[in-house]
Amino acid sequence: MEYLDLFINSFSSYGNYIWNEITFQVTPWYVNYFWLLTILSLLVWGLEILFPWRKNQSIFRKDFWLDTFYMYFNFYIFKLIIFVAFSNVVASLFEGLLPNGADSLVIYDTKQLPYVVQLIVFFVSLDFIQWITHRMLHRFGFLWDFHKVHHSVEEMGYAAHLRFHWMENVVYTPIKYIIMVFIGNFNPQDAFIVYYASVAIGHLNHANINLTYGPLKYIFNNPAMHIWHHAKEIPSNYPNGVNFGISLSIWDYLFKTAYIPRNGRDIQLGFNNLKKFPTTFWKQLVYPINKKD
Repeated sequence: MEYLDLFINSFSSYGNYIWNEITFQVTPWYVNYFWLLTILSLLVWGLEILFPWRKNQSIFRKDFWLDTFYMYFNFYIFKLIIFVAFSNVVASLFEGLLPNGADSLVIYDTKQLPYVVQLIVFFVSLDFIQWITHRMLHRFGFLWDFHKVHHSVEEMGYAAHLRFHWMENVVYTPIKYIIMVFIGNFNPQDAFIVYYASVAIGHLNHANINLTYGPLKYIFNNPAMHIWHHAKEIPSNYPNGVNFGISLSIWDYLFKTAYIPRNGRDIQLGFNNLKKFPTTFWKQLVYPINKKD
């Protein structure tokens, strides 16, 4: 009951923090997920309007408002609360089982490194573990049923980045937390910087803009590459998908899952039998349990 109470209290405590962010009562002012997410989204949406890759795609593309709801639900409300609650419970569990708590599991303490290098190690480590997890979502049928929500996007735009089933948070969160423990505990400000940088890159990857970053395309994921991850037609020699990179593309080039055969601007997105997939939030939420195909 002690751990259950801690988990539940984490929700209520973070609920108060959410309200403080919305009403500009957090300090320091720049650690404000709600308004920075909003400003970032408006900026990337502005780029889509000014420099559209698919010029015939409406500014308010198909499922624009559904994806906007997903964006706040997954990124801001669900993901952060679950991560905070999970972290609190696991940290308390470690303190009860290990002499030095979570510090006993540190393999290499990155606090010995310069601060900027710490952030880079944190960013690269998390991205690699997310790349592995992303491949698992495509490889195993029961995980793919949840991941289908993300691939049900038919017209790509920045908010599609955060259209995914909440169960993906349950898969990603423990793995990301373990990585944080192994390389030393990071304070909330470090997590904020890395996490927000990932969100910015993810928004751009899904945006309706033609962006490749030149030679840096072999390091950073980009819209021209990521569009092929969402292609309806998957090459037979890549049965589980292609281009799994979250923020970095380098993993796909290293592990031979990179695939950009041509300009993918007008390719069809989705998956087979997409017309049978539910189109509302609540029906998509229960689809993996209720599916009939």
